[in-house]
Amino acid sequence: MSVKVNLNNPHLDVEPAYSDVYQYGSIMLKHITWEGDPWYEVGESYFTSSYIHAGLSGLQETFKGPDAAKLLSDYSINNVYKWGAGRCKHLVALTPDGLVANHALFFKDAEDTFRTTAGCSVPYIQGLQTGKYNCEYITKPIFIFQMSGPLSLTILEKVTGTSLRDVRFLDFKPIRIPEIDAELEICRIGMSGTLAYEVHGDAQFGPAVYDAIYQTGKPMGMKRMGWKDYTVNHTFGGFAQITVNFESSLYQYPDFCASAPFDLICKGSVDPSDLRARFRSVAECDWAWMAKFDHDFVGREALEAEMTNPKRKLVTLEFNVEDLADVYHSQFTDAPYKYMDMPCADPQPAGGHQDYVIDGEGNVIGISADPTYSSHFHTMISHAIIDVDKIEKGKEVLVQWGDYGKRIKNLRAKIAKFPYIHGVMDNRDYDLSTVPSGIE
Repeated sequence: MSVKVNLNNPHLDVEPAYSDVYQYGSIMLKHITWEGDPWYEVGESYFTSSYIHAGLSGLQETFKGPDAAKLLSDYSINNVYKWGAGRCKHLVALTPDGLVANHALFFKDAEDTFRTTAGCSVPYIQGLQTGKYNCEYITKPIFIFQMSGPLSLTILEKVTGTSLRDVRFLDFKPIRIPEIDAELEICRIGMSGTLAYEVHGDAQFGPAVYDAIYQTGKPMGMKRMGWKDYTVNHTFGGFAQITVNFESSLYQYPDFCASAPFDLICKGSVDPSDLRARFRSVAECDWAWMAKFDHDFVGREALEAEMTNPKRKLVTLEFNVEDLADVYHSQFTDAPYKYMDMPCADPQPAGGHQDYVIDGEGNVIGISADPTYSSHFHTMISHAIIDVDKIEKGKEVLVQWGDYGKRIKNLRAKIAKFPYIHGVMDNRDYDLSTVPSGIE
């Protein structure tokens, strides 16, 4: 039976509507796939083939002008000057108290032109509003299709009819898809920890481009990743992410809350009044290596103090299977524990979900973010920030699973490998000679 495809569905922003997709939905002001192909098949796809995901699509923001670089430098921990055009960089912006306000991939088109997508550019916009910078702010809606897996390059070469072996990690360049009259761009980046790419273009061309890629990749095992699945690759790949593992520290400011795309909902066993537990510092995201103290930037003093004496670091927690089984078994009793969904315990946006981590004596030694399950590794893990003097690989801790003031289950978990993903080559130095060519 053929699958019906609607490339002009008014209820979707950048994706085609497939009649066999289980559920579409609206999330963070976007209409996207909530559940595409079965999540347990998607979770395996970036080890065997590739997935395609459209949930990062949205507003492209361009900062252009003589002071564009200075603006980004003043509000980022990174050095933005030692960075060539045609390359990307992960920029991190802080609040004055040193907590992560925004982190996003920025594209450098020229010495005076930078653009970003899928982030929270409020710190840079606030900088512009001071009137100190000669810089334009330009926006337009675009699609972002993320692909990841050993056949992602093969599929893109096949759909474009072009060899793309020259695209290095963090490179971007223009591409074309025959029969689609649109200017497109490929970028070698992803969050799964293995070979990955993104394709960008004007939003109006999204459905046609998505379908061209998917129809090409489907015979090779490509899967359609929904928003419910998105947290898996970030957590297992070891990439801390706003809305996935924590929330922007801008939520501590009422003016931001009034205009935020969604409310900060504080779930988990951590006291809802403890907003700090929902935010992260640079060290708590494993990003201290990005900081360059060769320039002044917002939050520098707080960051320097933290790096001198970091309190907590990011680790992986691997949950005990017997304790997880007890949570599911309890659903068939009169006293169930809080249900733990799959593939992520609390579907997106889940940055407000935080659980206490305690030691055997009941002392709080850290905070665990939203647990996530992998159908490839057959395990449930979480990102957690733990007191530095309590971190020991293989050590068992307890995660207090449940919501504050309600029934709590202490789940055994051990400190495991970070990042957790293994058995695949890293995107940074992936051996492309092992990837089948897509050029016939």
